Amino acid sequence: MASYCMTVSRLRLSLGDGARRLHVTAALSAKAKVAMSRFEPGSSINYEKLLTNISIVRKRLNRPLTLSEKIVYGHLDDPHGQDIDRGRTYLRLRPDRVAMQDATAQMAMLQFISSGLATVAVPSTIHCDHLIEAQTGGAQDLQRAKDLNEEVYNFLATAGSKYGVGFWKPGSGIIHQIILENYAYPGVLLIGTDSHTPNGGGLGSICIGVGGADAVDVMAGIPWELKCPNVIGVKLTGSLSGWTSPKDVILKVAGILTVKGGTGAIVEYYGPGVDSISCTGMATICNMGAEIGATTSVFPYNHRMKTYMDKTGRGEIAQLADEYKDCLVPDPGCDYDQVIEINLSELKPHINGPFTPDLCHPVSDIGAVAIKSGWPLEVKVGLIGSCTNSSYEDMGRAASLAKQALDRGLKCKAQFTVTPGSEQIRATIERDGFAKILRDVGGVVLANACGPCIGQWDRKDVKMGEKNTIVTSYNRNFTGRNDANPATHAFVTSPEIVTAMAIAGTLNFDPEKDFLTASNGEKFQLVPPTGDELPSRDFDPGQDTYQHPPADGSGVAVDVNPASNRLQLLEPFDKWSGTDLENMAVLIKVKGKCTTDHISAAGPWLKFRGHLDNISNNMLIGAVNSENDGINKVKNALTGEYGGVPDVARHYKANGLSWVVVGDENYGEGSSREHAALEPRHLGGLAIIVKSFARIHETNLKKQGLLPLTFADPSDYDKIRPDDKISIRGLSSFAPGKPLTAVITHGDGSQDTIQLNQSFNETQIEWFKAGSALNRMKEIQQ
Repeated sequence: MASYCMTVSRLRLSLGDGARRLHVTAALSAKAKVAMSRFEPGSSINYEKLLTNISIVRKRLNRPLTLSEKIVYGHLDDPHGQDIDRGRTYLRLRPDRVAMQDATAQMAMLQFISSGLATVAVPSTIHCDHLIEAQTGGAQDLQRAKDLNEEVYNFLATAGSKYGVGFWKPGSGIIHQIILENYAYPGVLLIGTDSHTPNGGGLGSICIGVGGADAVDVMAGIPWELKCPNVIGVKLTGSLSGWTSPKDVILKVAGILTVKGGTGAIVEYYGPGVDSISCTGMATICNMGAEIGATTSVFPYNHRMKTYMDKTGRGEIAQLADEYKDCLVPDPGCDYDQVIEINLSELKPHINGPFTPDLCHPVSDIGAVAIKSGWPLEVKVGLIGSCTNSSYEDMGRAASLAKQALDRGLKCKAQFTVTPGSEQIRATIERDGFAKILRDVGGVVLANACGPCIGQWDRKDVKMGEKNTIVTSYNRNFTGRNDANPATHAFVTSPEIVTAMAIAGTLNFDPEKDFLTASNGEKFQLVPPTGDELPSRDFDPGQDTYQHPPADGSGVAVDVNPASNRLQLLEPFDKWSGTDLENMAVLIKVKGKCTTDHISAAGPWLKFRGHLDNISNNMLIGAVNSENDGINKVKNALTGEYGGVPDVARHYKANGLSWVVVGDENYGEGSSREHAALEPRHLGGLAIIVKSFARIHETNLKKQGLLPLTFADPSDYDKIRPDDKISIRGLSSFAPGKPLTAVITHGDGSQDTIQLNQSFNETQIEWFKAGSALNRMKEIQQ
């Protein structure tokens, strides 16, 4: 491999006519490093270090490495001494970058402020995308969000300036699209405070979703811990064509692996079929990998990524990646823990749902399945865009179908919304006429933000509780996710299928075989969608929406009004008492699926993400109580009366009664939302006992000083009754790999003793003893 590479000593932003332009002002050198001062100070690419670390680890392990192993192990804090065993050991890593969306950035920055540090140690950015509610259209909704959230945006902007964090203003776009356009590159290790951070894997990056406390560790310059992932290989053969899209790959994989099949693993795509997928299409596949519980997903570096970087102003990085390509593809003969093979030439369009993203159906079957299942056939709303499917290619393919309908005098029978992923995408589809076509067919172009995908949708066309069907190109379709209506049957599919079904107005429509009726009465079929991978005239960057942090932010004031109902400075949690946990109440025994949406709902609650006490009023209000199948209705053990879950928790806390939550499989599935861990801790919870956890949520609980524990025998779940008292014993000898004991005292005085497993390592046990990871960080600094 060539040992030289290019160094760009300075990449500066020139703002002309409101547009961002990247200018290279230096030449080549012999170091494997490209300075990335495009935005934050200290940003750089160092493939030489990546190569050195990979060589050390390969020699130690004496075997070929997968691509994900190369990138992950290439970022080890101690490549010589790190114990490496897939699925067992914890790795200490040095990520290159941190990215935070505005809903999670509030708590992350509040925690960073509490750390007492003067500035971030790693290039970091904040992205304002979660707090913009979809109502009438992009411009109006954006202005309304700026007015309503002025206090929060001001906090994030000033905190960014003070601590050296870049700030992408409201209207910039969705965090994952911004990362793909600006910050992701082959070989980077990036962590983001959002579960769909893996979107960057479409550009050969290892991008992992985490909670805010993890982000604080990295921003503080502390090595970040990750359980050494297993690696699931997905071998792609054949090529995509016709109605089949990249989205269908992950919809198929979700059907195979289910919502927890990827837990503890990185999904790595490889094989000859990879080259038939665009860079943004690969990002779509990686993005929705979050729905199978995967740590992240990644594709090997290829010419599609090179072309994308060229088009987004990073041709110099692409040239460097070419020089170090051997670091950016798997070694021949590497081993995967599991292999799935998909022939893209045989893959058909799919649609998944309702109520879970792994309920997989071919589009050709969904009509019959819906009729048999009693799901509403009428499509009330079709929604395209989101961080999963809002690329130029996606919009172009959807527009090609809309144009066919318009040419025959048709408009959408369903309501139709379009969410551009970024200001750059919005400006470019406006310039190239796609936005007009989508509006003409009946669409409403929303703000460059998450919108309905995360429940930020002021939906008016159906009443709460009214049974209805929507189809989206989003990634997640849990009950009530998009519109807070538990009777909405949400299906996820490709933008092309969403557009076709919005035109037809029914779920019972297979565009590969079914006909539409033109305005003149003639029958016709839609021709398979087409669309350019990238704009021929380059991207129009649109308005400049980026705020660079000053060189010295020490003089910047970050104010949090004590009377605010949106922001609240944090108080440290209490340390562990040093004794076993005795006679804790069962706050709720949760039945069935319990995602982070059930534990800490989004939608209207997003406005309280910076105020721990206020947002704690949504704790577990969506979970099903096994005692009565009720929602937000639990029995207060002290009064005998029934009340809301957070109300009962507050009553217990006020009366000195600690409590636990008991749950089912894959508890905490979904978002990276650390509020789902902060709220139980704030309201007096000490342990969460379940059959199994989703990865991010389990880590978040540990970070906040809670005990996430699993039944050694899952059937022990059935032994726990709502009026039980639970004691957890063995904490005086708390050690990695050593189970704890739970003594369950029933209302009649009888007892059961069961074993609880835990996955704490030595560092995480220190978090528990200190009361939280943040408390432990402060102890180390003193």
